[in-house]
Amino acid sequence: MQSAPRSCMTNRSLVALAVLNFFLADARDGLGPFLDGFLATHGWSPMTLGFIATLGGILGMIATPLFGAWVDASRRKRMLIIIPVVLVTAAALWTLASPGNASVFGGQSATAIVGAVIGPALMGLTLGLVGERHFSRQVSRNEFWNHAGNVVSLAGIYFATIAFGVNGIVGLMVSTAVATVLAVLAIDPAKIDHQVARGLAHDKGAPGPSGYSVLVGSKGLILLAITLMIFHFGNAPMSRLIAQDFSIQLGTPFRTTAVTTGVSQLSMIVMALAAPFLIRRFGLASVFVIALLALPIRGAIAGSFSSFAVIFPVQILDGVGAGLIGIATPIAAERILSGTGRFNVGLAAVMTVQGIGASLSNVVAGWLTNIGGYGLAYWVHGGVAVLAVAAFFAGHKSIAPAQKNDIGEADDLAVATP
Repeated sequence: MQSAPRSCMTNRSLVALAVLNFFLADARDGLGPFLDGFLATHGWSPMTLGFIATLGGILGMIATPLFGAWVDASRRKRMLIIIPVVLVTAAALWTLASPGNASVFGGQSATAIVGAVIGPALMGLTLGLVGERHFSRQVSRNEFWNHAGNVVSLAGIYFATIAFGVNGIVGLMVSTAVATVLAVLAIDPAKIDHQVARGLAHDKGAPGPSGYSVLVGSKGLILLAITLMIFHFGNAPMSRLIAQDFSIQLGTPFRTTAVTTGVSQLSMIVMALAAPFLIRRFGLASVFVIALLALPIRGAIAGSFSSFAVIFPVQILDGVGAGLIGIATPIAAERILSGTGRFNVGLAAVMTVQGIGASLSNVVAGWLTNIGGYGLAYWVHGGVAVLAVAAFFAGHKSIAPAQKNDIGEADDLAVATP
């Protein structure tokens, strides 16, 4: 069992993991944030776009826990990344070539289902390579390379569309998919400890509980899932609405979305660099609070101003909120489920519950936009996040426990500075 894993980035597999995260930023979501702006300029309404996002969210929500259990049991975690990347890229190219009902609904449904395996597979792969002691630091590194890849991709898309139009997007998507597959293949499968990857580093020989009983029986996991469900109900549609709003105003969906998304990704890079220090110095609970508080402020700013300049503070706050949540969530799940052998299915169950909030929010956001404009949707969804803050304060000691056997990290779970 891997108790003192390698953490040096000169290790070939860890370098390959960094490269994987860099290119996976563009390869795992297909059109990703560009979908709404692209379709909005082709006559698709906010309500219809909200329905598409909700459909995809529901399908992904159903698939995620099943895939989490699959990742726990599988010894072929690399293939659980390669196959979805190929299928997601194919679906995105289909949508670009023919943005009709079949490609949009069919392609995005397929993307949601097969894409649901990538998150658990990547977390399992990471935990299996570095072990739980170094997991917190490695998740932050993953996020750094992921967001750095997003920034480079956004810049590439911005200039590729100027020079080559849609053909430039196609070339970039194919290139990043190939690079992602090569990076996965460069990871040495012999370096992956599959017992550690499923959260059995502290197992004493007793079998871990079943995946669903972990969700039902763990107070911390339940409270984490509820908090994230509320947060993602508020947060999920915000960037989509901003992309639609300004793409329609400016008539340049790919370039506009590249700018708005690029600002948030740069902010997320800063958060990825800061997260290890924040967790070590102030505790994981404090990182959650900072992330959760960013969303109400973001909604208030977006709802109060309509000029393009507003995207800078709004998207910087997206980087603070979503960026820190993306790092803190798998770390919290790993700490809660340490020793159970059900890390991946437990994390997938949390992702499923948060997916309920994200999925429902898209239809609500489309309805709010239809009746009161984008400003009303920003205010309502930003305000919902206040409930997430309250839910977290009600159970922060269970949601963000101290890391087991963690020498040198803060054990204080108080939300305030120790």
